[in-house]
Amino acid sequence: MKNIIQTLFLAVLLACAPASHAERIKDLANIAGVRSNQLMGYGLVIGLDGTGDQTTQTPFTVQTIASMLQQMGITLPSASSLQLKNVAAVMVTASLPPFAQPGQLLDVTVSSMGNAKSLRGGTLLMTPLKGADGQVYGMAQGNILVGGVGAQSGGSSVVVNHLSVGRISGGATVERAVASNVGENNMIRLELKETDFATASRVVEAINDKYGAGIAYALDGRVIRVQAPSSSDLRVSFIGALEAMDVNPAKQAAKVIMNARTGSVVMNQAVTLETCAISHGNLSVSVSTDPQVSQPNALSAGQTVVTQNSQIDIKKDSGKVMMVNGGASLADVVKALNAIGATPQDLLAILQAMKSAGALRAELEII
Repeated sequence: MKNIIQTLFLAVLLACAPASHAERIKDLANIAGVRSNQLMGYGLVIGLDGTGDQTTQTPFTVQTIASMLQQMGITLPSASSLQLKNVAAVMVTASLPPFAQPGQLLDVTVSSMGNAKSLRGGTLLMTPLKGADGQVYGMAQGNILVGGVGAQSGGSSVVVNHLSVGRISGGATVERAVASNVGENNMIRLELKETDFATASRVVEAINDKYGAGIAYALDGRVIRVQAPSSSDLRVSFIGALEAMDVNPAKQAAKVIMNARTGSVVMNQAVTLETCAISHGNLSVSVSTDPQVSQPNALSAGQTVVTQNSQIDIKKDSGKVMMVNGGASLADVVKALNAIGATPQDLLAILQAMKSAGALRAELEII
């Protein structure tokens, strides 16, 4: 009977215990070599309604037009004489996804690099897109879509959104594929998004439990090597099943992120506090200057004198002491500090002082 009661009590405890949150390996790690590559190119946008570059201030636009016309067999007497308002020099950027093949279409972003007022209604001429190695991986061309509008009349103007940047959906064609080394030597590498030795150990344990001992092993707290099938078809299926596996990651580290410019504070649920006392008080100093003019009497040959009458006021609010019990959440402390009138900048200073005093059990990061 005693054993039955103990068993039931243990079952109740297990049922009441919080369930661990499992995540897919796909959400915890990336496959080494499966990554995008950035592309960039320089080109011209034509067909603008008088909103292009002012060629007197952007000589590179005129030079580009002259070079393009020369390649087409047209010789200009003097490139400096061109005064075009419907042309703009732009930079074209795109992201080449992993395993992209020639003929695949990419979205591109077109950004003005001169003083063009708007790219609305313009057409991008054929622009080579190069990678970091200087090789051409795509060609971009097409009509630009700008998500904004602007109007002006006389000396007044109205602009909605940004007119000097636009996009072309499917505006680039992949011309060269990037070689991939995924599965080289029948091995793949899992790279955790955040370095954590405990999580890396749990991922290795989960893979070996499912596929056999020795299939996976950790190189460090971030990289895990996994033996993969030699066949490309089986390797794709293996990676898909591997990414879908559920793993219970280690408890996240307590962290508080503070933005000193905006006064914003972001924290995670692992942040805890020790017992401490917080004193808060404000000291404000205001200086006001009132100019006074002394005017002489008529025909007195005197001079007008301007004097500055300065007044300094110092106001000190009464200080307040707040007691924080150990184990309280940081959200409760922030709420209490706001109730006694602490400004965002005061809150940043208080949190830094709590960290120095050892009362804040979290990593403090200031951005």
